[in-house]
Amino acid sequence: MRTELVWEGKYDEFGNRREVDNARLAMPLQKIETIDEPRSRAEAQGTLFDEKREHRDDFRNRLIWGDNKLVLASLLEEFRGRLELIYIDPPFDVGADFTLEVPIGDTNEMLEKAQSILEMVAYRDMWGTGTDSYLHILYERLLLMKELLSETGSIYVHCDSRVNSYLRLILNDIFGRDNFVNQITWRRTGAHNDPGRYGMISDTILFFRKGDDYTWNQPYSERSNDTVDKVFRYAEKPDGTWVTVRPGEEIPRNWRRFQSVTLRSPHPRPNLTYDYKGYKPHKNGWSVNIERMKRYDAENRLLFPKDNDGAIRLKMYLDESPGVPVQDLWTDINKVEAASLENLNYQTQKPEALLARIVSTSSSDGDIVGDFFCGSGTTGIVAERLGRRWIMADLGRFAIHTTRKRLIGLQRELHEEAKPYRSFDVYNLGRYERQWWQKETLKGADDEHRKIVLRFFRAEELTQTPSPLLHGRKGNAFVHVDGIDSIFSRGEVVAVAEAVKAAGGGEIHCLAWDFEMDIRQVVAAVDAEHGVKVRLHRIPREIMERNRTEVPPFFEVALLEAAPVYRTNGKGGKCVDIKLLNFLPSLTEVPSKELEALQERAVESGFDFIDFWAVDFNWKPGQPFNHHWQEYRTRKARSLKTVSDAKFIYERVGKHTACVKLVDVFGCDTSIIVEVET
Repeated sequence: MRTELVWEGKYDEFGNRREVDNARLAMPLQKIETIDEPRSRAEAQGTLFDEKREHRDDFRNRLIWGDNKLVLASLLEEFRGRLELIYIDPPFDVGADFTLEVPIGDTNEMLEKAQSILEMVAYRDMWGTGTDSYLHILYERLLLMKELLSETGSIYVHCDSRVNSYLRLILNDIFGRDNFVNQITWRRTGAHNDPGRYGMISDTILFFRKGDDYTWNQPYSERSNDTVDKVFRYAEKPDGTWVTVRPGEEIPRNWRRFQSVTLRSPHPRPNLTYDYKGYKPHKNGWSVNIERMKRYDAENRLLFPKDNDGAIRLKMYLDESPGVPVQDLWTDINKVEAASLENLNYQTQKPEALLARIVSTSSSDGDIVGDFFCGSGTTGIVAERLGRRWIMADLGRFAIHTTRKRLIGLQRELHEEAKPYRSFDVYNLGRYERQWWQKETLKGADDEHRKIVLRFFRAEELTQTPSPLLHGRKGNAFVHVDGIDSIFSRGEVVAVAEAVKAAGGGEIHCLAWDFEMDIRQVVAAVDAEHGVKVRLHRIPREIMERNRTEVPPFFEVALLEAAPVYRTNGKGGKCVDIKLLNFLPSLTEVPSKELEALQERAVESGFDFIDFWAVDFNWKPGQPFNHHWQEYRTRKARSLKTVSDAKFIYERVGKHTACVKLVDVFGCDTSIIVEVET
C-alpha cells in the first residue's frame, strides 16, 4: 500500500501501469537545416575560417520541431544518460490568451496574430479531457526525460500555483520523493491588484535530482551595502587587531572587513567533541575537525572569548566571500520588461538571468542541457553563452523560427567578440511522424487520413466522385487531398486541373503536406490554359494532435520569385548574390477584420511581410539547407535587404542551383530554387 496520485490513463483496464513504449515511438530525426553563420559567410567569400579557434568542439547543437514525446523517444538511442540538466516550462495556463502582436515592414507598425493562429494554442489540447489528459501527457514525457538524464543530472520544471501540486506528486512518482531538492519560488512581477484575492506575483520551479551525487555549483547573489553594514560589522587592521565598524563608516583600504561566524555544528557530531586550548566544545560538537581548527588558528582566523565560558568563533572576511548563498526564494530576477533588449514580444519568454542561474548551478562547461518546451529559445541562448551544449525542441512553428533567428544573432555576436561557439542544426520528424500518426491513430488507412483532413478543412467528402483525384467540395470548389507520404508536384497540378475541368468545375483546393519547389510558378499557366483556379494549401501538422478540436489554419502556399545577381570579385573572377523579385504572402493567418486592408498591402508591398530569408548557394536535393547567408529583421533594426551581399564564389565554372528560404512574419516558410550559371 502506498499513497500516490492517480489519473485517468495512468493504469490500464487490468490495473497495470501504462509504460511508454520507447521503441515504438522512436523514429529517425531528419536534418533540414545546418547553421554556422560565421563559417558559412567566410566560405562564401573565399576567406579562411579557423575551425579550432572559432568552434568549441565538433558537437552540433540541435533544434527540433515536432511532438516532444516522439522527439524524446527518438533521442534515447544516442543520448540516453547523457544530459546533465533539463529545464522545461510546459504550458500551465489553460485559459491563457496567446494573441500576439508582430511587427510588420520597416517601421514598428504592429499586426495582430489571432489566437487560433499561434502554434502555442496547440498545447491547449493537453487539456482535452481536463486535468487527466494534462497529467498523463506530462507524465509520459517526464518518464522519457528521466532516461535522458545522466546519473548526476537534474531537472527543473517551471509551473505556477494551478498545477504545481500535481506536478510535484508526479515528479515524486518518477524520480522518487528522496530526490526532491527544492521548490523554488520566483517573484516574476511586482505588486498588482487581483480583485478578490491576494496578488499572484510568483511562479514555482520544482527541482529534482536523478541520484544522490548530482552536479551542484553553489550560486551566490551580491550583498547590498546595508547587508555589508549589518553582517560584516568588524574590521581587521594590518597588525592583526580589530575594531567594530559603525554603519556607513569609511575604513582604510588595507583593513579587512569580516563577520563573526559560529563554529558550532548544527547537528550532533560525536566525533568532533574535542577540547581546544581549554575551550569546551558545543553541545553538538564543533563544525570542523581539529586539523582545520589548528589551521584557522595559525591563520589568525579564530576569535577567542575573554573567558572559557564563551565560544570560539571564526572570522569570515568580506573579500573572500563570494556573496550570499542563493535561497529558494528568488526576488532578484525581474521578468522580461517591454523596454528590455531581450524582449521578443513572445508571450511566455523567460529572462536570461533566470536560466543563467539554473544552467550555471546544475551543469558544467561542455555538459548537455535540454529544453523540450523551448518557446523563444532562452535556454539555448544561455547554454551557448556559458559553454554548454544544448538540445531544444518545440511543437510550434513560430517558436522554432523565433529561436533559430535568435541563435543566429548570438553566433554573429560571439564571432565578432572573438569568442568560441558551436554550430547547430534544425531537425524535424517529417514524414516519419505522419507515418506514426497514420499507423497508431488512423490504423493505417489513407482514406481515414483524407477524411480527417477534409473535416478540419471544413469541406464535404465526395461519396461519388467523377475522378479519383477529386476528394471533396468546399462551396463551389473541389478539394484534392494528397497522400500522406507524397510531395505534390507540378505534374499533379496539371492532372488535377484537367480532372476539375472534365467535371465542369472552375476551382480546386489542393491540400498537401509537402509541395515541389517553385510549384506556384506553374499555377498561373495552368489557370490560363485550363481555365481552372488552383489554390495550394499546406496541411498543418497540428491536426495530428490528440484531442485536437480547434481548427488550425491551412496556410496557402506563398508566391516567391528571385534571380541571381552577378558581380566581379575584384580579382577578375565572378561572384554571385541573390535578389528577391517578388513575394506574395499567404494571409491565412490574418484576422478577418484586417484581411481586406492587408490584401492590398500584400500585393503592393509583399516585402513588408518578410521577417527572415536565407540562401544556400550550393543546394542539392535531399540535403539539408545550408545557411550560407541570412538577413532578418529585429526589434531595433526593421529594414531588410532584398539583395544578398554574400559575394559567393563557386569553385568551378558551370551550372549551379541555389535555394532561397523565406519566413514571413507569421512564421510560415516558403522555399524556391534559383538556377545560377558561372
